[in-house]
Amino acid sequence: MPPALLRLNQAALMIDGQSIVAPLSFSVHKGDFIGIIGPNGAGKSSLLKLINGTQPLSSGDILLQQRSLCKLSSRQRACKIASVSQVSPPVFALTVYQVAAMGLLPHKGWFDGNTSEDEQQIKLALRQLGLQHKARALVETLSGGELQRLYLARALVQQAELLLLDEPTNHLDVLYQHQILQLSRGLGKTVLACLHDLNLAARYCDKIALLHQGQLLAFGSPEQVLTAEQLSRVFQLPCEVSLHPGHGKLQITFFASGASL
Repeated sequence: MPPALLRLNQAALMIDGQSIVAPLSFSVHKGDFIGIIGPNGAGKSSLLKLINGTQPLSSGDILLQQRSLCKLSSRQRACKIASVSQVSPPVFALTVYQVAAMGLLPHKGWFDGNTSEDEQQIKLALRQLGLQHKARALVETLSGGELQRLYLARALVQQAELLLLDEPTNHLDVLYQHQILQLSRGLGKTVLACLHDLNLAARYCDKIALLHQGQLLAFGSPEQVLTAEQLSRVFQLPCEVSLHPGHGKLQITFFASGASL
């Protein structure tokens, strides 16, 4: 097996003496689609911040292509890691094309203009995400699903190998939730995605990291991690895990406390 694209070695985060992410270790290989799950406050978003470098490590190390992230400049990290946050800053009075073009910024100097290759790259990303017909539309006219697709297009233009998604399906209708994850899987990138919906994680992820109170309780295939025993303990509700009759992936059903299975 080739070396891991990303490796966390006892990576940890402490803030004001409180453990936010306990020392944890796991590896991510090229092409993996990894879901990060856990209750609110489990440390999911904090873990992504450690990986993208916006939050410094308290201890341990994170290696990207066998190089320590702490030794990379912010521009070097941006060329290798692209992030799509659940709450993105508003970008008013800009067109869809202009926002997608922002993905080029890590690769440009202050006075560099866009080349014809850059223009083709932007158009290709918009076409891959089904937004080519919206290129001249203002961003504020987009629906929630279109906006998330635009941020994915910007990440594609960024040409990063590793894509970090923080609750990419949050506040989206069911159709757009599946659409965003299907598109993310088809981009040919290595993806780490914080997901709130366990059934979406079971359906789309190759591997899953289960966090609870900042600790990594389990890491492995959906079948290894999404067990009724582990999920009931972490989410404090009885649950049942079965196979979906249609797509054959795991299906998780939680029950109100005290209700019979």
